[in-house]
Amino acid sequence: MGLDNTNILIIICNNLPYKYKTMELLNGNEVSKKIKIEIKEKVDFIKASGKKTPHLAAILVGGDGASMTYVAAKEKDCHEVGFDSTVLRFDASITEEELINEVIKINENPAIDGLIVQLPLPKHINEKKITETISYKKDVDGFHPMNVGLMFKGLRTFLPATPYGIVKLLEHYQIETTGKHCVIIGRSDIVGKPMSALMLQKNCTVTVVHSKTVDLPSFTREADIVIAALGIPGFLKGDMIKAGAVVVDVGITRIEDSSTKTGYKLKGDVDFDSVAPKSSWITPVPGGVGPMTRVGLLLNTLEAIELYK
Repeated sequence: MGLDNTNILIIICNNLPYKYKTMELLNGNEVSKKIKIEIKEKVDFIKASGKKTPHLAAILVGGDGASMTYVAAKEKDCHEVGFDSTVLRFDASITEEELINEVIKINENPAIDGLIVQLPLPKHINEKKITETISYKKDVDGFHPMNVGLMFKGLRTFLPATPYGIVKLLEHYQIETTGKHCVIIGRSDIVGKPMSALMLQKNCTVTVVHSKTVDLPSFTREADIVIAALGIPGFLKGDMIKAGAVVVDVGITRIEDSSTKTGYKLKGDVDFDSVAPKSSWITPVPGGVGPMTRVGLLLNTLEAIELYK
């Protein structure tokens, strides 16, 4: 009988001198499947009641491979849970004004409940201007200033999809957060900042570290929970965490690799081989945070039906 990756990791851990030897995976693939089943049940009920089917739209500009793959996955997710789905694809040469007009059309379309504009956008387009043009009532990515403000106040709104997915992942595995020290590596508007707010709401003591932090490892070594979201492959090493820490890897970077069919492999911000044996729980890359981000979008779209219809 062959060994799966989890069994191999357990064998490796049992032969290492670290005190903590019961590492387990925070499996985003498995959890997302369970949540999507719950969402589909709600959608089936909505349809049976004669109410409007949730409709998620996405705008994709240009031919970035990662963006195309991600949007395709979102389309598949919508189909699985019974959502209506629309993808508008535009050439990279589209002007900022033209793109803004397309966003406004969707804002004014009552058939569409949620809209995402896939990032990154071409350099000649101001991403901030585009995301803020999206109606806050359809901003299922949770980037609009209105929704960000409501989130920081702890009020009902659309939560940024990646932090939302991480919270759902931690809740599923019953990871204790109350009274725990959570260190977030990265201060982006998409992950780091909103993640800090959500972990505060989960009763964590939160520290945010970043590129200007002096002696960053001194903070991560004291953390019960480390969330790495800075976009540097393999940044977090095993000697930067304490034994038993919970580690969430948000990073996902394509690294050229001629030995693979795709010509690349995906690497996270965490050096998995050195960190996993010391951690109690850890997300894999891929299959950790990514699927949960897409679930966050689905949950927000479902929320749009309740909030604004």
